[in-house]
Amino acid sequence: MLLPSSSTPSPQSLKSLKNTDSLVPSDASILAFALGAPARRVLTRAEALGPKTGWRDGYLTRTHGFCPPDPEASPIALAGCPGRLWSDLCGRMPGLVGRGKIREAILELPLVDVCLGILASVWRYEERNDGYEGVAATTVHRRTRSVEEEEEVEEELKGIPKNIAGPFRTVCRRMGRVLPHLTQYDVSIYNYKIRDHASVYPYVNRSENMDLRWPVFQDRAEAMFLLCMAEVHGTFMNGVEIVTRCQEMVVERDNEGLLGELIKLKEIIDQLGHVFHKISVNPRSGEQFANPVEWGQRYAKFSAPLSNRVPALSGLALPLFQLMDAFLGRTKYDTFLGLEALHLRAWLPLNHRAFIAAIEQYYQVPAYVASTGDRRLIGVLGGIVESYAGERGFMGTHRWSGDNSGRPWEEVHRTLSDSMIERLDPFRGSISLKPHEMRGCFEECRFMSRIIGRDFIDADKDRSTGKVTVDLRNTGVTFGPGDRLAIMPLNSWREVVKVAKVLGVVDRFDEKIPIDKADDWKRFSKHMADVSRNPKAGEFTLKDVLRRGHLAPLTKETVMAVHFMLRASSTGLLEVLASESWPVSGSLGDLLGLAQSGVSSSIWDSVFGQDLSWIPKLVPVEVPRTYSISSFSDQLLPSFVNLTVSRVEHKLCPLLTFDGSNDILRSGISSGFLNPHPSEDEDASDIPASIKRDDGDDTVLIGISRPLNFQLPISPTAPVAMFAGGSGIAPFRSFWQERFSTGAVGRNILFLGVQSRKKFVYESELLDHVRHHGLELHTAFSRDTKGLSYDASTQDLIEKETEPRYLDAIVAEKRNLICDLIMSTKQGGLGGYLYICGSVSVYETIIRAVTKAIYQARAVTQKSADALVATAFAERRFMLDIFMTPRAMSFNEPIIPFSTLSRNTGHREGDKTWIGVHGAVYDVTDFLPIHPGGSLIVAASAGLDASKTFDEIAHTSNPEVMSLLSKYFIGYLAPKPDLKSAELIELYDAWMDYLRSCVESLTTLSFEVKDILKDANVWFSGGMLNMGGVRKLYQFQSRLMQDGFTTLFGPKLQELFVKLSFTLVSAQHNFNSRLPDIMGIVARAQSSPAATAAQKEIAQVGEYVCDSSTAQAFERSIIQYAQAVTELDVRFLEQVREDICTGINGFDVIVAFLVSLLERIAERLDTYYVELSALSLYHPEIEPNPARTRWRIVRRRIRDGSFFVYTQDITIDSSGLSAMAMGGRSRLSVTFDQVISQANAMVQQSLSQQQDQRGHDNISELQQQRPQKRLADTHARRAKDSSGLLGVSSYEKHLDRRAAYRVSTFLEENMKAIRRLSRAVNGTAALDHALGSSRATPSPLRPDTRKGDGSNLAALVRQGIGSEERRMKALERTASVSSSSSESSSSSGRRKVFCQGHRGTR
Repeated sequence: MLLPSSSTPSPQSLKSLKNTDSLVPSDASILAFALGAPARRVLTRAEALGPKTGWRDGYLTRTHGFCPPDPEASPIALAGCPGRLWSDLCGRMPGLVGRGKIREAILELPLVDVCLGILASVWRYEERNDGYEGVAATTVHRRTRSVEEEEEVEEELKGIPKNIAGPFRTVCRRMGRVLPHLTQYDVSIYNYKIRDHASVYPYVNRSENMDLRWPVFQDRAEAMFLLCMAEVHGTFMNGVEIVTRCQEMVVERDNEGLLGELIKLKEIIDQLGHVFHKISVNPRSGEQFANPVEWGQRYAKFSAPLSNRVPALSGLALPLFQLMDAFLGRTKYDTFLGLEALHLRAWLPLNHRAFIAAIEQYYQVPAYVASTGDRRLIGVLGGIVESYAGERGFMGTHRWSGDNSGRPWEEVHRTLSDSMIERLDPFRGSISLKPHEMRGCFEECRFMSRIIGRDFIDADKDRSTGKVTVDLRNTGVTFGPGDRLAIMPLNSWREVVKVAKVLGVVDRFDEKIPIDKADDWKRFSKHMADVSRNPKAGEFTLKDVLRRGHLAPLTKETVMAVHFMLRASSTGLLEVLASESWPVSGSLGDLLGLAQSGVSSSIWDSVFGQDLSWIPKLVPVEVPRTYSISSFSDQLLPSFVNLTVSRVEHKLCPLLTFDGSNDILRSGISSGFLNPHPSEDEDASDIPASIKRDDGDDTVLIGISRPLNFQLPISPTAPVAMFAGGSGIAPFRSFWQERFSTGAVGRNILFLGVQSRKKFVYESELLDHVRHHGLELHTAFSRDTKGLSYDASTQDLIEKETEPRYLDAIVAEKRNLICDLIMSTKQGGLGGYLYICGSVSVYETIIRAVTKAIYQARAVTQKSADALVATAFAERRFMLDIFMTPRAMSFNEPIIPFSTLSRNTGHREGDKTWIGVHGAVYDVTDFLPIHPGGSLIVAASAGLDASKTFDEIAHTSNPEVMSLLSKYFIGYLAPKPDLKSAELIELYDAWMDYLRSCVESLTTLSFEVKDILKDANVWFSGGMLNMGGVRKLYQFQSRLMQDGFTTLFGPKLQELFVKLSFTLVSAQHNFNSRLPDIMGIVARAQSSPAATAAQKEIAQVGEYVCDSSTAQAFERSIIQYAQAVTELDVRFLEQVREDICTGINGFDVIVAFLVSLLERIAERLDTYYVELSALSLYHPEIEPNPARTRWRIVRRRIRDGSFFVYTQDITIDSSGLSAMAMGGRSRLSVTFDQVISQANAMVQQSLSQQQDQRGHDNISELQQQRPQKRLADTHARRAKDSSGLLGVSSYEKHLDRRAAYRVSTFLEENMKAIRRLSRAVNGTAALDHALGSSRATPSPLRPDTRKGDGSNLAALVRQGIGSEERRMKALERTASVSSSSSESSSSSGRRKVFCQGHRGTR
């Protein structure tokens, strides 16, 4: 029947209706039933026409979603036509690219009707990276032969051979593409092949079951990024049909059917984060390792579009993300990525566009769910939103930053954060926090629930560990094994009443408290109103604030606030403030009770009178606690969730007790709330009866989080080993319940350590699983001799007298089993998955025992045993769930200077790796091998204060991370010295910033050096020299030669020199000495004959990039040269770092010492170039065929004419030679006026370059009629402007610009003092004469008053800070200003000519 299904109204409801027209279906409903859901019609049409048209409009099917139904069909069809020439060439492409011969191979093929578009991008990549993009010695590019182009060709195909351009254009037109271009789905979703079609669990299209069909470079970085993009669509194959059914359920108004489909969709979305999490930067992770350096240097440059007019290769163009945005009702696209998403959607295949439009424009699911008011539907949809766009969902797997510090990775994260907020907007409204700030706060808890059970799970009458049951009915919450429950604890009524009694406000519990002056409570008020869908829930009484606020433990900020409120009149508070360890064990009620006894009643009443508005400012909102879920449910929607909670107890601080007792125990806030002592419910005599009656079943806020690094294996046959200490059994209960209920056949082994048989948790349940489900249980009782032994033959536990022991004893007994589990299947092991859950001490015990077991049973050395464990962590087969271990931090720990921290970057083999976080220093050397993300992530912050990074990636609010980190605590970071002068404080900050830049440069450079030297695949492929390694060395060293370490020897160095000179001259009334010519030293070093000789050697490396036959004759020499120059690079930065650290340690001495250190740093640059020029690329004696190598050297010198230099007469001018020898090392000096003049010139040059760049950008935009910058512009600029890594990076440009801005501001603010000092030193207006040349241009020193706008660099930078466009394009490199001496001027002139000559050859 053509009638919408709906529930039949009851007779009672019909009696009350006077008008029954509402019971008749509307015309829109009948029409929807007649035509069907729009998405279904689009899907049906696509399936009908797709096979007939060769899926020209894009793949779209019910069974395979956006993936090809048969990924082999297109390659098979291509193999049967002339296009096979091109597919065969693509099969050889990685080898040809590696040998530098791909362009020659392309030109040799004939013109046919079919061409693979990937070859056009490969041609462009090779053209832009041919060994002439950096330092070059000739103006002639070596080309294999002339390229035959079409007469009239689009911008996209300019410079591309005719045999590629024509067929590629034809193919694109057949597919409906108005311009020839390559898309992201071309290289990912349509570019894979299945390894094993029988490996279908849980789906075929998994990255570990796929290979790229036509890779470009054959490296894992390229493969993992593209295959994971394909896998997310493989995960979503059923998602297209599910989304279609959701729309059909809305048409039919079938709430139950919609609920089922939404739950299925959430299960799919939950997996997306795990797919992208497979991309690992840990070198030990095998096939999942994606080297970030390799990706940035190769594939990122290859992915540049053929022109700015066509779409960029971006994940935003993938149909899955476009569909989910439409399905969830995204309405805002105002950010950079939002506008880019709309732009890329217009270029999608027509089937995809039609399907997305049908979902977006008709029968929107979010609107319908909101209209039903069904809390189950609302909860499940909210779960989908969190899983897709939430801070712990798929989008949250990216890390982000909210400031404009200029670092490229932070810019990427910031744009992702902005885009994520737009996706959350329909459900969250205005969001005031950045996504990373939502972690660890109440924003994570978006469901209302209550505690419905607290049960015994062992024989302990005190219930130190109990099972807590949380109600999930009507919430729509779903969860899986390994998930965690975040819960907002409530303070016990005992503590609430204690505070109220000491303040005398017990009778005012229901009084509303103003929260206007407390930002966190205002946000919490809005949050409560949104979650409960009741505006009144955001109104808080005194009872609510004390119940949901942070009362314990006592932080130093809380104690200090009370101390100041009482006007420092309490001696007891002073004793608490003198505590050596924080936080102090005690509550706000204890603190106020202590304070009341020590102050007069008049002061107390004046502070804590009738006005209660101060309470929200003193009592912040409590933060949620996270607990592993201890249950599994196979229901569609679970009705409850279990937690296993161990009650934490600590001793009250003796200072807060009236008798000084040391034995008063208190429970932890959260564990005491969830699992209170059984006697506490009975002993409630001091709690007012009205409170108990009104709030007996208090509601709590909860939320679900899914840790990516603590999940069951995908395969049901994989063995699982679980190590639990006490309540650490919590997540494993959900593990074994899921494995047994689903029939998983893999072994399940549990190693459980508890104190005694009395505290043997879940004993009866475990015994049942041992006897009937094959669970292997091994127990250790640390304080009991009544042990249990697992008998494999009877599958039972046998009573056995044993000595008290810990888990490490069991691991030692089962060492052969442990070794088989931890070794991968490729190594002949079981490839098991191992999990540790417990405190930090449990983690230490297990790791130590496992490593020892491997050493005793398998490994030859301790190092190899450590390597096996590290590999298991890297492959994500060894996972951790570490409890938060609250402990007070003592301030009587070593104080570590920042210079000592900076020296421990760990970039050398065997060196220590230290990081600073929020004033503490940690030695993480031993943790690096087992860090799940690999050592690169941690090492990037080595030797630095990483507090900001920790905050941005939400580690600071992650109790698991901070608990684990506490194991590696070694001391506190020395505070900033107490400098009396504001000038010295500014100098210290600048010097510290200089040190940070040096350390960052050193660690970043060491990453690239290790990538160049450590990976054999970089240099050899198939037994032959790989030109990728030669290209990498050339681009790496060219960048260093061209920008001259601009971060250290550019505007930052000049900023320090100017400020130090000013301070030095100001401190001496009769300063007559000259200053060292620091910037002149840098300029002379960069233009010295040694620098020229070194550049020629690097240029020769570039010539080998596309000349593999010649390079192979020098392969050993090239590799030896690479080792030597990179070692010199690292040693040079180490020396500079040491000089800067020396300055930090001696900052309280005379300023002249710091000036001399700057001079030494500048002179090190000259020494570096001299040592670099002494390294030779030619060592015939180490080559396999020395004679052939020598002949190639002679032939090359004959061709370039250098061989015939030896036939010319040479006249040696001894005086000139002597002067050259003396002048190279002579110490020149400059006056104070010249230092200021140099700084002014640098600022002027920076201003001019930024204005020129701004003008260029405006002209470009007007010409293209495209005011909106797009991703294609960024990708193309990355490939064109700097060839990826050559020239100054965007981050270095930003640092230079900021340094120039600071110099400009400094000169402006101190101009009067500078002129006074100049007159005092010279007796004349010498400075005005020195600055005379800059009068024609408005200057920061001489504003153009005729314009009246005060134009200067400071104003320009203030306008431009944070601009994406300027950050990527401004300030190529601020050239160092040479000294006024004739030698400096002449050397600077020589360098300019040399550089111009080289840049003209690129």
